[in-house]
Amino acid sequence: MSAAFFTEKNLKGKNSMLSLEELKQERELIDEINWEMTPEEAVRLYLEWGNNWARGDGYVIRSKDDYTHYFVVNCWSKPYYIYLIRRNSEEAVELAKFELPHQFEKPICELKGVYALEDEVKRWLKKELEF
Repeated sequence: MSAAFFTEKNLKGKNSMLSLEELKQERELIDEINWEMTPEEAVRLYLEWGNNWARGDGYVIRSKDDYTHYFVVNCWSKPYYIYLIRRNSEEAVELAKFELPHQFEKPICELKGVYALEDEVKRWLKKELEF
């Protein structure tokens, strides 16, 4: 199955999100991850896409067929989780969910919110996914 067709309900016929161990088996999906995408940038590109051409950054969302995969860290309540999100202009689908390792909690989750992966977590996750 092409990574373009991954959604919460058709990941290998499952109705739930992938764990980290299950995600490790999805090479095609891992290859599609945009490691530089942030939650803020995703909103700007996919939800405010009518004015992106004016910024001159070279990437314009043209339709719901344009999508990205990226990670966020959800620090609203313990346990804290890392989510893999598939975003287009119509929806954001959570494809994978796994706990944020304890050693990363303090530097990332001092304040409640949803955050982009920071460098140390990103390095750890790339190593875990053999990227």
